Amino acid sequence: MLDYMEKINDNDSKPSSSHQSLNGTTRWATSLENLLEDPEGVKRFREFLKKEFSEENVLFWLACEEFKKIQDKKQMQKKANEIYTTFLSSKASFQVNVEGQSRLDQSILEEPHPLMFQKLQDQIFNLMKYDSYSRFLKSDMFLKLKDTEEQEENSPDAQTVAKRASRIYNT
Repeated sequence: MLDYMEKINDNDSKPSSSHQSLNGTTRWATSLENLLEDPEGVKRFREFLKKEFSEENVLFWLACEEFKKIQDKKQMQKKANEIYTTFLSSKASFQVNVEGQSRLDQSILEEPHPLMFQKLQDQIFNLMKYDSYSRFLKSDMFLKLKDTEEQEENSPDAQTVAKRASRIYNT
């Protein structure tokens, strides 16, 4: 379990993707999907959820995304057990709040498959989308980030670079 949490935390340190424009917050505000595709967006959303005591939701969602990519059966079984013990068992350290009848029976872990957590992941995604994501977009944390990006975009340096680029490409 410790390896798992370290791996999730390691993802925080990855730089934002190269296709990210200066104004990431605008993209994050268009959809939860856009926010979750951006490592910086995930990092900021996690910080917010941590303050709300619901970080386990995004951690579970990320773990399920990683799980779907695993090809090796032994690795899949190991990861399935990690997800179960970390998020779904009654003794889980980061237990997610899913409907009781949707909880997985531990016996399913013996024959894991890539989409075995999909129903639960969808529940958590919807919980985040219709609850914490909307609060995140209204939070001081998000609004300050957005203001900072807008100030950077409107700074004389940014305008000079944009003018220079337009002169280069328009000649």
